[in-house]
Amino acid sequence: MRVGLGYDVHKLVEGRKLIIGGVDIPYEKGLLGHSDADVLLHAIMDALLGAAALGDIGKHFPDSDDRYKGISSVELLKHVGKLLEENMYVINNIDATLVAQKPKVGPYREKMVENIADALGIEKDQVNVKATTEEGLGFTGSMEGMSAQAIASISSVKDFAMNPMEESGCSGCLGCVR
Repeated sequence: MRVGLGYDVHKLVEGRKLIIGGVDIPYEKGLLGHSDADVLLHAIMDALLGAAALGDIGKHFPDSDDRYKGISSVELLKHVGKLLEENMYVINNIDATLVAQKPKVGPYREKMVENIADALGIEKDQVNVKATTEEGLGFTGSMEGMSAQAIASISSVKDFAMNPMEESGCSGCLGCVR
């Protein structure tokens, strides 16, 4: 089993949509970024990439690359899922926390979980999304921005492969004839 930690932060600005967990949330401000600036999905992607030792979202989706300008982070998350699959990893679970004073995201949480699970081809019960405020403290508390943290647990498919010699009780030392 491998574990990765992800963290992301974006500034709130006028004139942008607020997209969190792949959900367009009605609000007077949105998050500033090269892509759709989905702070929650960015933290989740970094957690997954970190667990697999595959770098981070800056390596895979640099903000200097116009291909990613305005792109949906759900599409980027799907790509991360494919990278994990190509490297023979399966996702055990994801736990993420959004830190924002406003808006309240409770009514959108189930859709966020559904979007994340669908993008990664996993079950909804493998994804947990929480939200909290900082009681008016810091940049999130003063509503200058939002942050998110995520932790992900993955396993290598190789861990599930059974060695036929071990299955028969043989240690594989070749010192015996069976």
